[in-house]
Amino acid sequence: MSFTGSSLGSGKRSLGRAFEFGKTHVVRPKGKHQATIVWLHGLGDNGSSWSQLLETLPLPNIKWICPTAPIQPISVFGGFPSTAWFNVGDLSEEAPDDVEGLDASAAHVANLLSTEPPDIKLGVGGFSMGAATALYSAKCFTVGKYGNNNPYPANLGAVVGLSGWLPCAKTLIGNMQAMEEAKNRAQSLPILLCHGKGDEVVLYKFGEKSSTALGSAGFQDVTFKSYNGLGHYTIPEEMDEVCAWLTSKLGLEGKAA
Repeated sequence: MSFTGSSLGSGKRSLGRAFEFGKTHVVRPKGKHQATIVWLHGLGDNGSSWSQLLETLPLPNIKWICPTAPIQPISVFGGFPSTAWFNVGDLSEEAPDDVEGLDASAAHVANLLSTEPPDIKLGVGGFSMGAATALYSAKCFTVGKYGNNNPYPANLGAVVGLSGWLPCAKTLIGNMQAMEEAKNRAQSLPILLCHGKGDEVVLYKFGEKSSTALGSAGFQDVTFKSYNGLGHYTIPEEMDEVCAWLTSKLGLEGKAA
């Protein structure tokens, strides 16, 4: 599936960038299907590696959808192409956000969730850049629109971000304060953030600041978990936390078939 800047309603006369998404891997629920979560990999990775890990989790009521990001030139790699949900130059408060790329990936997530049955709870999660895209999707859901002002269609019930950061953090509070409906959605949307204190790729301070920014914007159900000595990867303790949190927030039965 591909999106272009123009098809996403960027308002530009040019076609913009084309986004060709890779293979999507699906992990079917082993028990009663109660929730579907799109899980987004990190920079340079693909959906297959995370699908293999997610399949081992004791969450029989969840269907996991693990897409693969488009291959595109990445500024932080000097323009070298890599699988990425959006372009990134460097991680700092001053770095510009690639809203066009974020919108395309958030739209891809929403599209993957669009065919789920109406009684199924929906969520999005990810690692590193995937976590950033998941948090951007949370922003789109709460304000009801993408960065280009096109309406956001998915009804998210849970968001998970591991070793990531919050894109467009500077504009979040202003967007939230302008809409009463956005405030209500933010108050009820559960978000779990996990970050290792030894992370040298996405520094711990970015995870911490993201949690603070979400709270300041009106997100009242944000859980932030830190792990001493953890670098830019995941560990069983962290995934146990994810399992317990999802089971609680989504009201999962936790029974296999």
